[in-house]
Amino acid sequence: MKVLIVDDSALMRRSLSEMLSHLRGTEVIVARDGVDALDSIERHNPDVVTLDINMPNMDGLTCLSHIMTRFPRPVVMVSSLTDSSAIATFEALEMGAVDYIAKPGGTVSLNIREVRNQLIVKVRAAYRQRHLFSGRARAYGTVHRAEQPSRQLDTLVRGLVVIGVSTGGPSTLEQILPLLSADFPLPIVVCQHMPSSFTRVFAERLNGRCALEVREVSQVMELNAGTVYVAKGDADCTLGIRANKPFLVPCPPSENFNWHPSVSRMTASLLKHLPASRIVAVMLTGMGNDGAEEMKTIYDRGGVTLAESEKDCAVFGMPKALIELGGAKQVLDVARMPSAITSAATSVAKQGVIESWA
Repeated sequence: MKVLIVDDSALMRRSLSEMLSHLRGTEVIVARDGVDALDSIERHNPDVVTLDINMPNMDGLTCLSHIMTRFPRPVVMVSSLTDSSAIATFEALEMGAVDYIAKPGGTVSLNIREVRNQLIVKVRAAYRQRHLFSGRARAYGTVHRAEQPSRQLDTLVRGLVVIGVSTGGPSTLEQILPLLSADFPLPIVVCQHMPSSFTRVFAERLNGRCALEVREVSQVMELNAGTVYVAKGDADCTLGIRANKPFLVPCPPSENFNWHPSVSRMTASLLKHLPASRIVAVMLTGMGNDGAEEMKTIYDRGGVTLAESEKDCAVFGMPKALIELGGAKQVLDVARMPSAITSAATSVAKQGVIESWA
């Protein structure tokens, strides 16, 4: 595997290089800005590029557009934890980047080694996707939202969809959620492992693309059907009941769980208040096993569980964990997920309004 690291900071180039150069069979090349990167790609033909966003001479987005049209290959964006960088990161994913890594501590991150494992996993996942870019520019463009029927949305809660997702999640969710129609009959809660500075921007981005309203859970929120709730990053989210009404409650991250927002913690809270027959659980791409045990319980108790197929996953970790437990009712490619989720949600909604919440 040949990796090109592009960053204007010598410290970042050295740190990222050291983290990757220890991998067996890996050759690391560095470039100081977008102009240097394009020259390096032409000379060295790397398999994967890690690309900083904020650089002089040629910034990361401009460089990415050249890579996708002239030298298409997997690119992992390296971004600081700011609103502007978050917006640019999601623009990069739309342009064809396969994933991103958030620098802890700013543009020149003195504690960049905190993301070593994440860097290795995401670069390896990008390497496995290189065949998608061979010989031609990757197709990318606007995601079309579902047609919106003219009607008054029934916001009464009859059940709930929970989606667990991690590495590779943003682009996967953008292939699924915009294809759900505005009369989708249940609320949807998304637990995407992501920094807190990214989830608000991501929710706003999805809200502009989806027929459904999309909101970040930054405060206690009453659940309504036909709304997508994105759990706030670097925190957890649980279901609570107040005055016989369901609410989503953001809470500090629990040390009992390894990833946040925790799919396990969210799903366990659903099982406290809902019969499994009222839950549709969806496990998408990501490393680890967050939520697998709890979704297996949903399956065992008669609920619907859907897992993303290995073919489509950036990292076949979370879906694999659910499948190996025997907890996936269906294993589906991403293209089939919107219709499967809609079908399952429609069946749940036919059970009627929940009169009394536990």
